[in-house]
Amino acid sequence: MMPALFMFRTLHSALAFILLWATPASFLAAQASKPSPATDWAAAAKQAVTLAKSGHCKEALPLLKKSAAHAADRDLKRDVGFAGVRCAMFADQPDTAIDFLRSLNHEFPHDPDVLYLSVHTYSDLSTRASAELANAAATSYQAQELNAEALEVQGKWDEAAKIYRQILRQNPSLAGIHYRLGRVLVSKPEFGPAAADEAKQEFEKELQIDPTNAGAEYVLGEMAKQNQQWDEAIQHFSRAAKLDAGFGDAFVGWGGSLVSAKKFSDAIPPLETAVKLESGNPAAHYMLAVAYARSGRKEDGDREFAIQKQLTQKGAAGEPPPDSQQNPN
Repeated sequence: MMPALFMFRTLHSALAFILLWATPASFLAAQASKPSPATDWAAAAKQAVTLAKSGHCKEALPLLKKSAAHAADRDLKRDVGFAGVRCAMFADQPDTAIDFLRSLNHEFPHDPDVLYLSVHTYSDLSTRASAELANAAATSYQAQELNAEALEVQGKWDEAAKIYRQILRQNPSLAGIHYRLGRVLVSKPEFGPAAADEAKQEFEKELQIDPTNAGAEYVLGEMAKQNQQWDEAIQHFSRAAKLDAGFGDAFVGWGGSLVSAKKFSDAIPPLETAVKLESGNPAAHYMLAVAYARSGRKEDGDREFAIQKQLTQKGAAGEPPPDSQQNPN
C-alpha cells in the first residue's frame, strides 16, 4: 500500500499540473499585475502585450501601465505603448490612452506608425466627444456650432451660415460666432461686393464683442489690402500682430502693407519679426529685402533677396521649407 505522504505529494503535483494548464488568462494577468521587487519587467511586458493581442484588454491594461515605465528594450516599449493605447480606448479610458500616446510620441518622434495611431486615436476621441455632446445637449449652441463647423468642412457655406445666424438670434453677444459667420461669407465661391460688405460688418461686430480676436483683425486687414486701402490694412494687421505675438501672417501683412505704402523704414521691424516666425516664407524675405534696399541697407537687402531666391527655387523643386522656428539670418 502506497504511503500516505507519497500519495499526498503525488496528488499535489497532479493538481499543480492541472492548474498550470487550466488557469485562465485573467488569473495569470492578476498574478503578473502584482510584481515582486525582482520582477522581470521584460517578461511582464511581453505577457501584457500577448494578453492585449488575444483580446484580454481588461486583464492586460494594469500590467501594461506598470511595465511601460520599466521596459528597457525600445521595440518592446513601442509594443507596450501601442497595446496600451488600443486597450485603453477599448476600455473607454481616454486619459490613459492619451498618456500612452504622449509617451509614444516622446520616445518615437516622427515615427509614421505612431503618428498614424495618433491621428486615429484623437479622431476617435473627437467623434466620441461630439456624440456625447449631441446626446447630452442636442439643442445647445455648442452642438449647433459643431454642426456648422462640420458643414464648413464640407463646403456647405449657406447651410453653415444659416446655423450661425440662428445661434446669434438666440445668443446675440456670444463671442466667436460673428467671426465664424464672416469667415463663411468670405469663403463662398461667389464672394462679391455685397458679401464683402456683410462679412466686414460681421468682423466688426465680433470685435465689438471680443476686442482681442486677432483673426477678425487679420481678415479685415486682408480685405483692406485687396482694396489697396493701405492705412486701414496697416491698422488691422498691426492690431492682429499685437494681439497675437506668434501670428506670423499678421506681421507679413503689416510689413507688406507698409512697403506698399512706401513706408520702408517702418516696415523693417514687423518684417524682421515675420521672417523669424516664418523663416520658410519667400514673400516675407522678399518684402524685407525691398524694405532694406529702399532704406539704404543694400547689404542686408542683398542677403534677403538671396534667401528669397533660394527658398523659391526649393519650392519649385518640391523641397520642404525649413523649420518655421529656424532663423536663416
